[in-house]
Amino acid sequence: MESNTPVSNVVLVTVDSLRADAIAPYDDERHTPVLDSLADRGTVFENAFATGNWTPFSFPSILSSRPVFADTGDIGVESANSLATVLSEAGVSTAGFNAANGFLTEHWNYDSGFDEFDAFVADIGSSIYSQYLASHPTVEAWLQLATSPFRRAASWLRGGSDDKPFLNTSRMADVEGAAESFIEETESPFFLWVHYMDTHTPYVPAPRYIREVSGDTVGTHRMLLAHAQTGLGREVSDRTLESLRMLYQGATRQVDASIGRLLEALDAAGVGEETAFVVAGDHGEEFQEHGHLAHYPKLYDELIRVPLLVDVPGAEPRRVERQVSLDSIPPTIADLLGAEAPPAWAGDTLVPTVTSGADPADDPVVSVTVRGEDVTDQPIPRALDDGDLLVSVRDEEWTYIENVESGGTELYHRPSDPTQQDDLSAEPTEDQQSVIELFEPIASAHAATLRGTEAERPEEVDEDLQTRLEALGYR
Repeated sequence: MESNTPVSNVVLVTVDSLRADAIAPYDDERHTPVLDSLADRGTVFENAFATGNWTPFSFPSILSSRPVFADTGDIGVESANSLATVLSEAGVSTAGFNAANGFLTEHWNYDSGFDEFDAFVADIGSSIYSQYLASHPTVEAWLQLATSPFRRAASWLRGGSDDKPFLNTSRMADVEGAAESFIEETESPFFLWVHYMDTHTPYVPAPRYIREVSGDTVGTHRMLLAHAQTGLGREVSDRTLESLRMLYQGATRQVDASIGRLLEALDAAGVGEETAFVVAGDHGEEFQEHGHLAHYPKLYDELIRVPLLVDVPGAEPRRVERQVSLDSIPPTIADLLGAEAPPAWAGDTLVPTVTSGADPADDPVVSVTVRGEDVTDQPIPRALDDGDLLVSVRDEEWTYIENVESGGTELYHRPSDPTQQDDLSAEPTEDQQSVIELFEPIASAHAATLRGTEAERPEEVDEDLQTRLEALGYR
């Protein structure tokens, strides 16, 4: 496959729990100037959808263009078909830096194909203190916040700057530093993947970013109060929900600023004009649109519709309405770097869309989740035999959701019902019934594909990794 684009390198930035309407290219009221500038000169995919409601169900598509469970029955990736492996075999230098998401580690083969890889899941240690901080990242954030004036003073005395956030509970600074070093030291061609965790619960952005998105001079106090109330299991009031949204937007702006520094690093290394830049959320985040916070097993747009921005040097800016899946990311990046996409990859390259405006294939996007007897069951289902398999099918207008086990269905018309509150499946019109009859076989076929694999429970993770997963709310 020969690329016709003037691209030597590609940077893929994924942001955990980033819903589409959290950034300015999708919502004019948001404050994300870096991503807004990136969108102004690149391609914005208006209807990009994740293939699952949380990281382990979404990332097999993002880095290997395969549905979760489809090949081995677990939540990992097939190393032979990973994007990094394909690019490495094509002579591209590869690096991946993940901000301590335990589901994106060597345990599930996410290091496969990377010349450099660091998940920043550190050895927690055996002390009660270190174990406690590892499983209570908000407390760790507050300790860092309390000592921040001293660290800033020390930085000033050393002649350093205060450009970067002083909180690093999300490991953003670690990931950013590793990425900048890779850019500085690596010759073209290269592929760099960076994964941020700032917009994953708990949201603990540096106070300046809270003030920047809200003008609130007591953001630190509100951060403490909101996390304390939700952490204690209290009913979420309108004010607390507003505070959580504000903190989420502050965390989004913190990521936005970090992405800006990555772009500056590319320019400083002299490769900015020959580097394509891709930004995507791996899934979204709920703020009680359907009764909960975070990203429990559901398939509504607040969790499945995500940003997808692709900036290719020399390509005209454009916005694309037709639906696309995140499984298009690997073939798109391989195409940009002149590598051959394996036949097993499920997605199609979006390079013709980005460079010449060709419409993407009009294929519905399929997403899945697994739900236990209750939405908030712990441990959260992560295997096919942990609960009911739910499958959604989307085009530009319609969302169809089927509980494959019970046969229950839902149908939503998103242009007239953007938050999917009015289920039309009980008494559908003739046109609505036609949509159901079109989408139901797609959902059934996808479920059959997943069930065709041996659904073994993933291997037990080590104690440190399990502690980090529990800190993120995953038991």
